[in-house]
Amino acid sequence: MKNNFKKTSIIIILFLCTIFQDDLKAQEANAKFPLIPYPTALTAGKGTFDITANTKIISVDPRFANEAEQLNQLLAQYLGKPLKQGEGSAARNISLRFDDAIKAPEGYQLNITQNALILVAKEASGMFRAVETIRQLLPPEEHSQLFVKKLSVPAVIISDHPAFAWRGIHLDVSRHFFSVDYLKKFIDLLALYKFNKFHLHLTDDQGWRIEIKKYPKLTEEGAWRTFNDQDSAMIAKSKDNPDFTLDPKHLIQRNGKTLYGGFYTQEQMKGVVAYALARHIDIIPEIDMPGHMMAAITSYPFLSCTGGSKFGKLFTTPICPSNESTYEFAQNVFTEIMEIFPSEYIHIGGDEVDRTSWEQSESTKAFMAKNDLKTSAELQSYFINRMEKFFNSKGRKLIGWDEILEDGISPTAMITYWRSWVPSAPIKAAKNGNQVVMSPGNPLYFDYLPDQNSISNVYHFNPIPKGLIDKEAKNIIGAQANTWSERIPTENRADYMVFPRMTALAERLWTNKDKYESYQQRLKMNFPRLDALHVHYRLPDIDGLVEQNVFTDQAVLNPEKPMPDLTLRYTTDGSLPDSTSTALNAPFTIQKSMFIRLAAFTPKNSRGDVYDLHYTQQTLAEPAKPAGIAAGWICNYYPGEYKSAKLMAGKPNAAYKVDEIVVPKEASAPSFGLKYFGYLEIPADGIYSFYLTCDDGGILKIADREVVNNDGWHAPVEKSGQVALKAGLQPVALDFVEGGGGYTLKLKYSVNGSAITEVPSAWLKH
Repeated sequence: MKNNFKKTSIIIILFLCTIFQDDLKAQEANAKFPLIPYPTALTAGKGTFDITANTKIISVDPRFANEAEQLNQLLAQYLGKPLKQGEGSAARNISLRFDDAIKAPEGYQLNITQNALILVAKEASGMFRAVETIRQLLPPEEHSQLFVKKLSVPAVIISDHPAFAWRGIHLDVSRHFFSVDYLKKFIDLLALYKFNKFHLHLTDDQGWRIEIKKYPKLTEEGAWRTFNDQDSAMIAKSKDNPDFTLDPKHLIQRNGKTLYGGFYTQEQMKGVVAYALARHIDIIPEIDMPGHMMAAITSYPFLSCTGGSKFGKLFTTPICPSNESTYEFAQNVFTEIMEIFPSEYIHIGGDEVDRTSWEQSESTKAFMAKNDLKTSAELQSYFINRMEKFFNSKGRKLIGWDEILEDGISPTAMITYWRSWVPSAPIKAAKNGNQVVMSPGNPLYFDYLPDQNSISNVYHFNPIPKGLIDKEAKNIIGAQANTWSERIPTENRADYMVFPRMTALAERLWTNKDKYESYQQRLKMNFPRLDALHVHYRLPDIDGLVEQNVFTDQAVLNPEKPMPDLTLRYTTDGSLPDSTSTALNAPFTIQKSMFIRLAAFTPKNSRGDVYDLHYTQQTLAEPAKPAGIAAGWICNYYPGEYKSAKLMAGKPNAAYKVDEIVVPKEASAPSFGLKYFGYLEIPADGIYSFYLTCDDGGILKIADREVVNNDGWHAPVEKSGQVALKAGLQPVALDFVEGGGGYTLKLKYSVNGSAITEVPSAWLKH
């Protein structure tokens, strides 16, 4: 018996050692290969390939001349001058080779040994992806001008290709304008992480950003504005955060007025397009119509049915699809757009159209009758379909937001799905034969404020919706993140909102495997490269913090720094932390109610998010002792538009029993409020932390104490708070409002610092 026990122990020890060694190898691989997105297959080799001034780039197939030049430019940033190109032996040199056997689009192979560096591809795009992998294997100090005599690349064999064909990022340059230099910087970063589509939103109500020679007033007038409410909001925010300061480069004086805006000349944009194409990125231009056209209609009033445009309840007056002059304008504009942008797809927008002016126009009614159109939605479909035929006549394809599905569309148009509250839209499109790019607001609207869950939510996003058979699922060709700029007035703020979320999407769309723990390690090793590229990214979250904290005797503030080179600084007087504020270098004991503002700072004193931490002394709340307890909570339903959870009043429309914290399926109104009430069966005394995610707003009260206030209309965001509770039944009230456009409601908890998890259904009583 003892011998068997001994043998078993040895086997277990050997097994654990194997696991430990495998874990070490995995960590070592991550350290040597901090690649995002991670390759399809990677085998580490021994040693390094060293690149010096004597190294040559040889055997360059003519199909890869651009990629060889891109690689040489990259290496010159480190070595001070480009390498020689020509013929020679593969030994101690770099080879770019063609291989017809590589079948996957954008696929490539790398074979790096101590003696040679060989890049292999069939397509030029695949060869460029290989170059970008080399880029990530090189030291992060790009553009440092601290030239070295030798570069070392780790030995490795990589075979790689993307999971999805469409890997995109969208940038809105209409609400706030971004320079040509920033567009090129953005393209470089897209290339670094193997994106291949750059969706450029060039026009909207707030500004027209691309020169159209046939209609010069579009940019002479439409590219400039006096400060609007969005600008005023940004100016107010800039008092606390310089990232919101309007860029003086985009301000001009005209006729005694300060105007804000800017536009791209056609020659400038052709240069940006060429820059992107050299990096195998298609720029997809969007000229948004028939809605969101106020900037154009203001200069050319004939475009609308009413002779002008103004904001209605939600959206502006659109162009008029019953006038031939509208189609002449649209075709002339898109003809010039196609001369600038060679992309296969042109985006027409087609979203958020207020059709009221069409329905009131007598000429439009006559046009609809003539064309056998019964509704204004059918008229919008007529406009989109007619424009698609024009696009097709020019050898291009139409892409639009998912509203263009309504009331009929051809199966040749591509759909960008964004309305997460209409989950049937991408399924309907895919079944209809339309190709679909997934871009739901949650989690792929990068203008939504990030929180501690944002990166995980993007990383774990599944582009393929449920309800499709394999054949239909192939019509889901990829995804993109959208960056709307109403609240993004500067390039720094754009960097902050996009990075590092972009890296999570890159790995989802290229690798499409769950390597999240590995990704988190690799992401931290990517930050020095982003620093070198002057990317103003959002610093990693400081874990373990709660906004509304409570304690009975005392609390201790002692968070772990998310990166070792950061310094945590805080204030207790309500002022914003700056580089001179007190450093949190040791545990800070709190014995009275107080307000602490905490932030992380980089060695160059760039500040991360400011955490507002409220501390309140509480006693443990006594439990209630109701009679006749049953499982679940009661949920009262209030259809209607409530901009705050505090505004719900009167009798509910209906009441439901819920066994988990979800929105009842019966809550079907576009806008509504919900009041949940009952008890939480708390298992033990303690300080309980609750994490409430809402879209739009919610307020959580436990034991008649406000625990989390996440009120107001906003995108999905998590807020947190604590409450001191004794074991037993604690009364709870959760008020939630949905303003229309899709909802999110989640409630999690932890106790005394435990891991965060879902509130158990067994705790819900009434």
